[in-house]
Amino acid sequence: MPISPIALPQLLLLITVFFGTSIISVVTGSTSLITVPVMLQVGIEPRTVLATNMFALLLLSIGGTLPFLKSQRIDRRRLPGLISLTLAGSTLGALLVLVVPATSIAPLISVFMLVIALFSVVNWNAGIKPVSGEPSRIAELTGYAVTFGLGIYSGFFIGGYVTMLTVAYINLFRMSFVEAIGITKLVNIFSCLVAVIIFASQGILDYQLGLILGITMFVGGLIGGQFALRSNDVWLKCIFIVTVMGLALKLILVQINASRQSN
Repeated sequence: MPISPIALPQLLLLITVFFGTSIISVVTGSTSLITVPVMLQVGIEPRTVLATNMFALLLLSIGGTLPFLKSQRIDRRRLPGLISLTLAGSTLGALLVLVVPATSIAPLISVFMLVIALFSVVNWNAGIKPVSGEPSRIAELTGYAVTFGLGIYSGFFIGGYVTMLTVAYINLFRMSFVEAIGITKLVNIFSCLVAVIIFASQGILDYQLGLILGITMFVGGLIGGQFALRSNDVWLKCIFIVTVMGLALKLILVQINASRQSN
């Protein structure tokens, strides 16, 4: 069991970042795009960062899901299929961490995030105005396929996973923004759980740090979930778009700066 040599000021920094991020990321997702770089900056080994961050996200997802379970705002019909596909995909993704460096996909993440933000602006009514009728058979099957594909990605890195899944469920399953937020949090529990089990079996999970940050994110998730349920879909979508676009631009600037330093 690796123990990260973190001084108290660094630990307090991590707790502050993880708490603030967990509240807003219940709505926006993309938690790891903030938490992973911060953990790396304090000197934690990269694979331990991915494993420990995943453990904290597991508790965040549980905390963020509880308010939605109580409110009955989760589409339970699709849950068995979505959970099964997520478990299968996340298992494959977590195994990839052991052989493929997560940094190899970093340049693609910012592009995905910008596309998501722009797509959400163009399709402004999606998730806000109720849509009558059921989604087409093609849209339904595509939604399940996307769940499996993103499940692989989530087990591997998870940065932006819930964000992309939220947009997919709104547009393919015709969910409202609140409904999509609730079900993605529940699905994410299973995605994180599989990855955590695999990481723990490989001895790269820092339980001590994971528990501290996980409890922090659990509390933040409870607060964020209550906020989402009390907000209307228009506000939630505005918060979503602004945050996702900001993260995308931040990632682009980081990559440009890294490229200049390497030249």
